[in-house]
Amino acid sequence: MPAPQHLDPRLLRAFLAVADELHFTRAAARLYVAQQALSRDVRRLERELGAELFVRTTRQVTLTADGERLVPYARRALAAQDELLAAFGQARPLLVDLNSPGLGTGRRVLHRARELAPDQELMARYESGLTGAAGELLAGRLDVSFGRFAGLDPALRAGLEHRPVRFEPMAVVLPEDHRLAALERVPLAALAGETVYAGAGNQRTPEWTDLARRLFEGRGIEVAPPAPLAVGDEEFQRIMAKTRNPILAVVDFPAMPATVLRPLVDPVPLSPVSLVWRKGLVHPAFDALCRAAIELGVEHGWLRRPADGWIPATDERHMHVHK
Repeated sequence: MPAPQHLDPRLLRAFLAVADELHFTRAAARLYVAQQALSRDVRRLERELGAELFVRTTRQVTLTADGERLVPYARRALAAQDELLAAFGQARPLLVDLNSPGLGTGRRVLHRARELAPDQELMARYESGLTGAAGELLAGRLDVSFGRFAGLDPALRAGLEHRPVRFEPMAVVLPEDHRLAALERVPLAALAGETVYAGAGNQRTPEWTDLARRLFEGRGIEVAPPAPLAVGDEEFQRIMAKTRNPILAVVDFPAMPATVLRPLVDPVPLSPVSLVWRKGLVHPAFDALCRAAIELGVEHGWLRRPADGWIPATDERHMHVHK
């Protein structure tokens, strides 16, 4: 077989992780990728090199002679790549979109990442919704965002990667004198007959409006029609006070004057949140962000779905976490 003309550095990183760990599951966790994807990359590297690099049995993984021979070359190649990237801008901040000020999941992940990597600069941005952020990610003007990956147009998803972070319980914001405001939790059936604001008409957040429509379908709940986009917290609060429509939200939604926030139940609707980045992203702070998402998910059970939890069928595949 002729020598390959080009090797994707990602394949070499996958190889070295397995070579160091001699265990595919641990190597996948180290790289924050699914084990299936890691195995696929190793097999692709073996095909491109025309050599078997590992001996795999049900009990252990060992390097072949060709695998042993590749290790020093792979380390030198990746060290050279890291040096080049450091010389051309990897000292720049990692730009992390949190959607909107005050929302909890992305903000908590960002704060933990700053604790894990105090020498790195991670800067918050606010793009309102994942659809709005996706174009910025693909253009390189943002590095990372959070949101409902399945709600993106497939053409946008093709240039992005994601990692499930949280099934975030949904809630409703009500005027404090609303008929349902006295309830501690609002059953979805109690919203029948209501018109609920869910961002319709906002071109930056169609994934949220789509989630609302799927949730409300067959329940007698209407999505409020498109309205002029309110920019800034003060304008948003003014418009909501004027229309008096309930607002579909999540349990970490920031407090608004003269309103109450109530969790939704029966079933418990969940907003599927992923960490989303453009394919090929390399940045030293990105590892810390991934670690932060994983740690918080374990600590708070973010990826445990309640028995009566609901997400759209379209999101099931995208929110599956490979162990």
